[in-house]
Amino acid sequence: MDASQEAARGLSDIEEFLYQEAHLEAAHRRVAEFTERVLGLTQQQKTDIEQWYLEEQRYVARMVTEHIADSINVVEELHHNSFGRWLRGTLIAMVLITVALICTCVVVILGSSG
Repeated sequence: MDASQEAARGLSDIEEFLYQEAHLEAAHRRVAEFTERVLGLTQQQKTDIEQWYLEEQRYVARMVTEHIADSINVVEELHHNSFGRWLRGTLIAMVLITVALICTCVVVILGSSG
């Protein structure tokens, strides 16, 4: 992996980290607002609910991220296979065109010398 690929990967990792942190901060605000509205909860109960909710959000975020990564990998593989078929077809076509041109040149040269 060259430096530009490493830099791109690093930027992607930073972006992912910042997205996750923003998501968790928003989840923390939502659950804190929820527990404040529920009457009769002790501070420990509020803390337990907040911890449970944040763990669930981490789990959901991880599952979504894995699903997206799996989908991207499938699409990349399909694209790679499709591009490989196109490249092979192009190579075969170029070889056939080259052979046809060589045959034509040989026929023209032999026809003009005889």
